[in-house]
Amino acid sequence: MARPATISRLRSCLTASRGETSVWIPACRRPNWHNKRPYSIQSQEEELAKLPNINPDALSITKTTTPKALVPPEELVFGRTFTDHMLSVEWTASQGWLPPRITPYQNLSLDPATCVFHYAFEAFEGMKAYKNPRNEVRLFRPDRNMRRLNRSVERIALPTFDGEAFTDLISRFVRLEDKFIPSSRGYSLYLRPTMIGTQRTLGVGPPGSALLYLIASPVGPYYPTGFRAVSLAATSTAVRAWPGGVGDRKLGANYAPCIVPQLEAAKRGYHQNLWLFGEEEIVTEVGTMNFFACVREKGTGRKMLWTAPLDGTILEGVTRESVLELARERLGKEEGWVIEEKDFTMRELAEAADEGRLMEAFGTGTAAV
Repeated sequence: MARPATISRLRSCLTASRGETSVWIPACRRPNWHNKRPYSIQSQEEELAKLPNINPDALSITKTTTPKALVPPEELVFGRTFTDHMLSVEWTASQGWLPPRITPYQNLSLDPATCVFHYAFEAFEGMKAYKNPRNEVRLFRPDRNMRRLNRSVERIALPTFDGEAFTDLISRFVRLEDKFIPSSRGYSLYLRPTMIGTQRTLGVGPPGSALLYLIASPVGPYYPTGFRAVSLAATSTAVRAWPGGVGDRKLGANYAPCIVPQLEAAKRGYHQNLWLFGEEEIVTEVGTMNFFACVREKGTGRKMLWTAPLDGTILEGVTRESVLELARERLGKEEGWVIEEKDFTMRELAEAADEGRLMEAFGTGTAAV
């Protein structure tokens, strides 16, 4: 039975300057679900590895002849406005990665039998480009996004790619779209790299062709009225991810099943779901974000920062990683906090709240910063 969380404060961290039934496995006996597994035949992988990788020097650029008017920053709605161009790179099992292209933003032309429509061969990333006070454009830790996207596509038998080469292409694309990057604090250009399987087939198997593309959207603050407390429904009747599944990969198929539980939570007056797992109701994530709790230790009053471990059931968030690094450096070393990636339960969280030991809780994600 889902019950409301006692958490009263949820806000995103980090600014640009510095995304019913379960089988419970005790933490002490959990295998390392994070390790790579041989999802495809080794000989096939070796053959594909010999094919050409992404080559930024082969990039062709076709500029739009109908540039879009800029939307005033205060009128931007997240993910509704797009830039003039898109970046795309095609792949085939016989030719490898073909020359990349920047073209005017346009619709994709895909056969109704394309495998992405039927078997969810799709993975994506969420990242941002910002302008600093000197009007220079910065990408925030793009190497992490490329690493995670490669892990995601590998898990669903889509081709991997050279992350540094694609980052180079992203940089060139961003320079071309410079006028769309707002310079006001809290504004940025949201970047959405996406890979889909494009083979025309109803057969179930590794796609013989794929498309890696990038679109961009100028965005303002995700919470335009500022960071305010939101209410959470602690949800155990629907499970977002489980050991051995794909909850730690950024796949589109992970997101659609979460919409109905969110709508159900909204009907009961809550803003988002706090996802719980197993009979012990282990706290995992909140909505589409990683979850953190600031708690005082019982008895000692020592300050602690908790977040779920990377055991294969949560997404390896780039903002999550950054918050942990900053917390260990600034809170751990300088102020004596204990920073822990650990399993903790709804019971522990509720007890800390009831006893006044829960200082705050927050979620982290690219979209909000």
